[in-house]
Amino acid sequence: MLINCVIYQEGRVVAEPELDDIGQALARHEGFVWVALRDPTDAELGQLQASLNLPSLAVEDARKGHQRPKLEEYGDLLFAAMHLLGSGPEGLVVGEVHVFVGPRFIVSVRHRSAQGFLGVRERCEREPHLLRKGPGYVFYALMDAVVDRYFPLIDAVEAELEALEAGIFDPQVDRQSQVRRLFALKQRLATLRHAVAPLLEATSKLHGGRVPQVCEEVQDYFRD
Repeated sequence: MLINCVIYQEGRVVAEPELDDIGQALARHEGFVWVALRDPTDAELGQLQASLNLPSLAVEDARKGHQRPKLEEYGDLLFAAMHLLGSGPEGLVVGEVHVFVGPRFIVSVRHRSAQGFLGVRERCEREPHLLRKGPGYVFYALMDAVVDRYFPLIDAVEAELEALEAGIFDPQVDRQSQVRRLFALKQRLATLRHAVAPLLEATSKLHGGRVPQVCEEVQDYFRD
């Protein structure tokens, strides 16, 4: 499903084309297009691939989902996969966002998650001097939002661990309950580690040394 599709020029909105009009709209305007999709159809991904010349392997990854966090280069284009984590009644809920970044476009494809990025778009639009930096800055803003959402989950795990430690020597605490809580905590830690560790490795490629061209101008932001 298409969430939004907007062309920005000098940090300002200049057009909101349909998916099948992106190519012609980019020909009419300078600047770049920012497209957001949620659980897209094959037809929607096919339209984007044709309009933006997206690499087939990356499109197939975005179509199938269930990717580990990663960052790949395809010429002057970047493809990133990140995990979207949320709390559910039975533990952490894992979704994904796949991001295509090129000189004149950024596309986010979200799977199995209600966590949107409308707030990221609104913040960027309030700061046109940053949006003017192009798709590389938007990529940073999206990645920053994903990582920021991990912190409350990490805090919750730490609080749970402290509670377990406090009950170790309490004779009133049910030991089997403690073991179950410890096992659930271990699973949550593993899920967090699988989301965070590869992302740290990926961001190290975006600042210092040889940086992908689309991120050269904004590499200092990725040092965070």
